[in-house]
Order: sequence, then structure tokens, then C-alpha cells
Amino acid sequence: MATMTTTRPVEPVKHARAARPRRSISGSGGRAAAVFLIPFFALFAVTMIAPVVYALAMSVFVQRRNGLGFGKPTTEFVGFGNYLDLFQERTFVEGFGRLAVYCVIYVPVLLCVALLLALLLDATVAFARRTFQLLLFLPHAVPGVIAALIWAYLYTPGVSPIVRALDSGGVGIDFLSVHLVIPSMVNIAVWEWAGYNVIILFTALQAVPREVLEAARMDGAGEIRTALSIKTPLVWPALGVALLFTVIGSLQLFTEPKILASATTSVTSTWVPNMWAYDAAFTRNNLPQAAAASIVLAALAGVLSWIVTRFTSKEPTR
Repeated sequence: MATMTTTRPVEPVKHARAARPRRSISGSGGRAAAVFLIPFFALFAVTMIAPVVYALAMSVFVQRRNGLGFGKPTTEFVGFGNYLDLFQERTFVEGFGRLAVYCVIYVPVLLCVALLLALLLDATVAFARRTFQLLLFLPHAVPGVIAALIWAYLYTPGVSPIVRALDSGGVGIDFLSVHLVIPSMVNIAVWEWAGYNVIILFTALQAVPREVLEAARMDGAGEIRTALSIKTPLVWPALGVALLFTVIGSLQLFTEPKILASATTSVTSTWVPNMWAYDAAFTRNNLPQAAAASIVLAALAGVLSWIVTRFTSKEPTR
């Protein structure tokens, strides 16, 4: 006699893990990122935002003295009065003209030199690249004041071996004359900053796909054609970053003319806007006008940065 067995339906096993609520990874990661970013934003607020706000507040006031100037100075609100007086100062406006000439010469020369050196560095053999990188970056490691002092010595007639050698060859050149002082400053800045931009562009060139370059060579493109038509368009974003840094840095021109002012009469104490603001603050003791000049320079830097960013965000036509 056969025995019949009944089987119960097997119930699905419930895993204990499924019942546990999952921890929000994105939430915890966001909190951790916020904790690490707090020191940066605190330092940024103290060193960048606070000085700008303080200068903006100072620029709308003016200090006046009553009587013969022996009384206690009083602070008065003048609104945009300091800015209006600023643009009526002939030396301040002329400083912007000199700065514009400097930028027109300096920016394209620096970027062209840096791009050319980066392309040549990319074409060199592997064992020589690190040596050339070090040699090109060494001038940037020299502080700006020291670099300006070195070139001021090389530009000064009577003590410069370069000027003496040119004079012995029948070529008399005064590098610190009115017409050559701006190109002389451009030479100092290019000597100091070319290596920095070369490193930026050379790093971008190293990221160019090698198969693209091999395909260009197989199609018969030479080294010059490959550099101009393939490599340069592919490093356009890095070139835009270098352009942005160069434009902002050129607006901060101060060290070179300040050092050269002691070696020539072609450069005055208010030769560029930064020097004008420095003279207003520490020579004429007019802090509100110096603050107004600083705000004008900051606003100009912001506008030019926006224009450069919009221009470099477009893909170049090949």
C-alpha cells in the first residue's frame, strides 16, 4: 500500500538585508565634501571677499579736515564722487593707455612664444624633455622683484654688458627710453612667465591621442602641418586658460615699472593704474581714492575675464 505524502508550498525566504534601510551614500558624501570645503571658503572669504567689500565701502567715503588741517578729520559719504574724481585725473587715465599698449604687445607675444616652445618640446626626444622643461621653468622660479632687478641692470647704460657690447658694435640702443621701455617690460614678463605657460600647454599636448597624430602622418601631413592643424586646435581649452591667466596678470602690472622707475625717468610713480593706486595710498595718503582705483581695476579684470571666457569657450574653426 503506497503512502501518500503531502508537500507544503515553500515560502520565499526573506533576506534580512532587504529589510534594512539603505544608507544614503550621496548624502554622506555631500556632508563630507562640505566639511572639507569649509576651510577653503573661510580662507577665500577672509582673503578675497572681505578686502573687496572693505575697499568698496571705503571708496564711497572721503576724509576732510576743517580749518587749517589741524583738526580731527571727519568722514563724509560722497557716493560715486571718488570715482568721478578718479577719471578726471589725467595721470590715471594715461596709465590705462600705457597698460593697454603693454597688453596688446605682451599677451600675443607670450602666448605665441609659449605655444611654439610647447610644440617644440613635444617634438623632442623623451630623454631631453625633462631637461628642457627645467630650463624653461627656471625663470618662473625667480621672484618677480629679483627678475626686474636683473633686467634693470642689463638695461642700464654704463653698467650693462649688453648695452656695452652693442655700443662697441656701433649700435646704440637705450632700452629704458620712452619708446622702448614698454617692450623692455614685455621682455621681462615674457622671460618670467613663458615657462609657466609652456608647462600648461605641454601637458595638454601630452593628452592628444597618439592615434590621431599617426593618422595625420599616414595622410602625408608633415610636422608643421600636424602642429598647426591637429595639435593646436586640440589644445585650444588649455590655450584659453593660459590666455585668461595672462590677461588677468597683465592688468596687475606693478613690479617691473616700479623697479625700472629707479633706473629711468621714463617711468613715473603713477605710470600704470596699480602704481597710481599705490602712490595715492602710501604717498598722498588718500585711501578712498586708492580704494576706488582698485575697484575699477577689479571690475575691468572681471569684464575682460568674462569676454575671454566667452571667446575661448567656442570651438576653433579648423
